[in-house]
Amino acid sequence: MPKKVLKEFKVEYLQILDENGSCDESLMPKISSEDIKKMYEMLILIRVFDQKAFNMQRQGRLGTYIQFKGQEACQIGSAAVLEDKDWVFPMYRNSGLLIARKHPIVQIFQYWNGDERGMKSPDNVNNFPIAIPVGTHIIHAAGAAWAAKLKGTKQIAITYFGEGATSKGDFHEAMNFAGVFQVPCVFFCENNQYAISVPRPKQTHSETIAQKAIAYGIEGIQVDGMDIFAVYKSTKDAVEKARAGKGPTLIEAFTYRMCDHSTSDDASRYRSKEELEMWMKKDPVDRLEKYMRKKGLLDDAYREKVLNQSKEIVEKAVTEFEKIQAPDPKDMFKYVYAEMTEQQKEEMKDILGQ
Repeated sequence: MPKKVLKEFKVEYLQILDENGSCDESLMPKISSEDIKKMYEMLILIRVFDQKAFNMQRQGRLGTYIQFKGQEACQIGSAAVLEDKDWVFPMYRNSGLLIARKHPIVQIFQYWNGDERGMKSPDNVNNFPIAIPVGTHIIHAAGAAWAAKLKGTKQIAITYFGEGATSKGDFHEAMNFAGVFQVPCVFFCENNQYAISVPRPKQTHSETIAQKAIAYGIEGIQVDGMDIFAVYKSTKDAVEKARAGKGPTLIEAFTYRMCDHSTSDDASRYRSKEELEMWMKKDPVDRLEKYMRKKGLLDDAYREKVLNQSKEIVEKAVTEFEKIQAPDPKDMFKYVYAEMTEQQKEEMKDILGQ
């Protein structure tokens, strides 16, 4: 007896803006020229911030820092469709996302210098703190989405992670839960091709990350993560679907980190110069600039103005950050529980002498 085909699946891919700045108008989402300029200005701002933070770490003015160069379109394109009330669960490479979510730049510098007070979210904006452990926050996002569904608030939850996190149990548990309970959650994977130094083919045999959604009965899509319009459209569709009560989506943004994993990494030990050069031709900022020039939305004067304004904003934040008084070391002990344990009191006395 021949085998029966119970079900066939497919994984869709979306690209709207190519490397030359040419756009498929049939796929282009409705975005005003003003909003395109706003996204461009945010791209430049976070790229300037990223480089400044890296430089400061090298100068000994900041602690360990994790860059996101190359992944700006993932973060700005998706943030543009969110509401302040939506729950955002960022990973360690999402400083740009938080800036787009109204998180003060001075506080992000503060956080990367080891001061947890930097992760206090602005009032009326639901940003959770950056998650350093890989994948743990994905479960939190599914839970927040379930709570929003039960309360009927019309909020959605979105969580960001790298492709390495999809090899963690937390990812699969969250996806399964979200699928079963049809919660308003968007799982956004920034697939930058490397889990630290491990290339994607060596940490999963799946041809795509997007197809992992199939096992949990939810929608999955792969998009060009260097194309801000593809990211914007796919996230907008997923958010609208979630808000309408039609369940979760997994978005795989196929992108690349044009930097080391962190300031304690040397990517040249496991990536070739040729590979990096190939991906740099897909740069999300360059690509958008080419499009905007074709549409008459950008010229050299405007480009220079945006760059200079971004530098001024970042430098002002640096000045404010370097005036902040360091936290009291006693806080390490005082704010673990409602009341300090006897052991904590002894430890504080032994370490701090008080």
